[in-house]
Order: sequence, then C-alpha cells, then structure tokens
Amino acid sequence: MRYGDIEVRRDGHVATLEIQRPPNNFFDVALMNDMGDAFHALDEDIDVRALVLCSEGKHFCAGNNFADPARDSTQGSRPVTGKNPLYTAAVRLFSAKKPVIAAVQGAAVGGGFGLAVMADFRVVSPRARFTANFVKLGFHPGFGLTHTLAKIVGQQKANLMFLTGRRIDGETAYEWGLADILADADDLRDQAMRLAAEIAENAPLAVQSVRATMRQGLPEAVQAATDWENSEQGRLQQTEDHKEGVRAVSERRPGNFVGR
Repeated sequence: MRYGDIEVRRDGHVATLEIQRPPNNFFDVALMNDMGDAFHALDEDIDVRALVLCSEGKHFCAGNNFADPARDSTQGSRPVTGKNPLYTAAVRLFSAKKPVIAAVQGAAVGGGFGLAVMADFRVVSPRARFTANFVKLGFHPGFGLTHTLAKIVGQQKANLMFLTGRRIDGETAYEWGLADILADADDLRDQAMRLAAEIAENAPLAVQSVRATMRQGLPEAVQAATDWENSEQGRLQQTEDHKEGVRAVSERRPGNFVGR
C-alpha cells in the first residue's frame, strides 16, 4: 500500500511504514497528512497490532527544508495566530491507537526529531543524530517537542538541547533514555521489527488499553503545545535573526545574530 511518499508493508501482525524521500526525508504538510491517513487506516485493521516507522536513505528525517527556495513561495509566512496545517496533521499521529517503534538511522532534526519522539519507542544506531536546532535558525521549537521531549529525558536535558541547539549521537540518546535499543546500523530494522513483534504477540485490546492509559491526555497536550509553538514561530519568523539563521545553517556556519 502507498500513501503518497510512504510505503506500507505487512509482516504478520506488524506493519512497516517507510518514508521514501531520500536522502534527507524532509517533511511537509502533504507527508504528514499521508502519514496520518496511513496511521488511521492501520488503526482500523484488526490484524495489525504494532507499527514500525522508518525511512529510506541516509537520514531518518531532517525536518523542514528551510534551504529550499520553493518553500517561501509555496508556504509563505505563517500567521502569528491561527492553526498551522503541519501541526494539525502532526497531532493526528499522537492520536493513533497502536504502538509505534521508530527505527532511526542518521539524523532526526528539528521537526524530524519531533516525529521520532512521537513514537512509543526508538531503536537507534550509533550513527543516529538528534538535534533540536531551532535556536540556530532564530526560531522556536515545534512539533510538540516543548511538551514531549522533557517527558522522556527530563526538563534539564530538554533545556540543554533547546537552548544550545546541541546535537547528540545514538549512544548518548541511549544513555539518556531517549533511545530504547542501541543497534548496529545493519541490524537496526531487524531490532525494531523484533520489538514490534514482541509487542504484537500479546493481547491486542489489552496492549491498546494500557497504551491509551499511559498516553492519556497526550494528544490534547500536544495540541496545546503546538498552538503556542506556532504562535512563537510566527512571531520569530518575522525577525532578522530568523532570516540570518536560515542562511547560517544552510552555509554551515554560526549565525551573526543581532537580536532583531
């Protein structure tokens, strides 16, 4: 089955969703809507009990392609108030009923990091890279990360990542509890599939019930977080620092920020 650039495959009671936008797997509203549609369809399939989310190519998801010249013409400046279609689509993912295991190779950057954190579990290789580099873009974190990241790694480590824009590797992610399994790159998907199969061998209604209890209120909390994140992103998008940040990141240099 295909949902836009997402291919869905079945192996017993486990479904694999592969994002096929290599090498960086940048996302946009269309991709998030397609993923939400796939999640919803798999929720309705009683034979599917767990999902593996993975990506084709070098990186898991490098987030939004701020360096794309077409981005400004197709998206324009986001409103300071109102809903962001990207985040409306993202909240749908948090409302899915079945466990999700993310197999993270390469980089999970910005919103791509948020996508990895959306999953129940993360299987990573030592070459995985996680970064909430928003401040380097003169921007505010998004994709619900201001709520979700601290729930996993704690407030201080979340603050450290947000305020420095620091990148951590797969081994550090495992030490922090951000990753649940550290696997060799060649074994990454197999390990993710094994975890999904271990979950899927249990009573599916019980698994979904326990998951719903453990994630109770999460979609609503992410909705509230993304509403605030979007308003701050809309405000900061108008600044000179954001424009400089986009240039600096695309040119792989520190930003020359002026506070305006």
